Amino acid sequence: MPAPFCPLLIGLAATELAASEMTLLRHPLCAGVVLFDRNYRDPQQLSALCAAIKAVDDRLLIAVDQEGGRVQRFRPGFTRLPPLAVYGRLYQSSAEQALDYAYRHGRVMAAELRAHGVDLSFAPVLDVQSASTIIGDRAFSADPAVIIALGEALIAGMHDAGMAAVGKHFPGHGTVLADTHTDVVSDGREFAQLSAHDLQPFQALAAQLDAVMMAHVCYPCVDPRPAGYSSAWIEEVLRGKLGFSGLVISDDLDMAAGTVAGDMSARLAACSEAGCDLALICKAESAAAFLSSTDAANVVDHRSTSLLPTRPALTMAEMLTVGEFRQWRETMQELAVA
Repeated sequence: MPAPFCPLLIGLAATELAASEMTLLRHPLCAGVVLFDRNYRDPQQLSALCAAIKAVDDRLLIAVDQEGGRVQRFRPGFTRLPPLAVYGRLYQSSAEQALDYAYRHGRVMAAELRAHGVDLSFAPVLDVQSASTIIGDRAFSADPAVIIALGEALIAGMHDAGMAAVGKHFPGHGTVLADTHTDVVSDGREFAQLSAHDLQPFQALAAQLDAVMMAHVCYPCVDPRPAGYSSAWIEEVLRGKLGFSGLVISDDLDMAAGTVAGDMSARLAACSEAGCDLALICKAESAAAFLSSTDAANVVDHRSTSLLPTRPALTMAEMLTVGEFRQWRETMQELAVA
């Protein structure tokens, strides 16, 4: 009998939930959804979409990439968030202010999402800035110590808003030049280099992170396969050496770098066997094709409900009565356009 699959977060096609997608959300393999700009028109529409998803099953996890800067899926009606590199630069002149602003970033981001029904943002980015233009200003800094300090502050803001935190992209995506969305990517550095550099933020913040997202990058010093398909990286390094006990999430299995494992069934099997607790299939058509042809019995019990908020969210109207929250939003907007 084949090994069981880990559950999925799937992409949806549009701004409303189709009847066929309701069927997919009831599939035993489906643990929730990941939303994109194609799923967003305005705050009211987003709230309605999230309510429709939760009406299918309130245990479904609703996730998004709302990092700030280039990667912010919901823009009109939401606070414009700056790229994380803004805080890294500010840290050089005023560490105290940078830490305060990073906290505000996490708190505002998470509170606004939760007010509209979204449970989770895949944040913060803990990659070390280097040659990668795909990461670039999405990362706080080229200094692991600065990333640790600012990452801790941003995570605290997310947690205080009632949202789990997801560090990405383990074991470190900042050095590779190619884009894993379009290319198979390899990082040829020795483990000692990775350990002294890229692994440091994940190790220092392991106890604060609720989940870690894997990189679709090959690091041959440990395993020739992409890290998300490698039990050596997940079980031996992340869980064993770094002591991480939260959930492990794959990057999008539709990405070109993920295709090295074979078809979608082989990709999901590979990340499941490696130790991933959740996997992403972000193209709506890929998710529909896979789930409609997959045995519903072949699924493991999953822990994705541990990423759901544990307390009710405040509404935007409630939060906007608080002057401090309004001021925090204004600060983020100013930093985003500076």
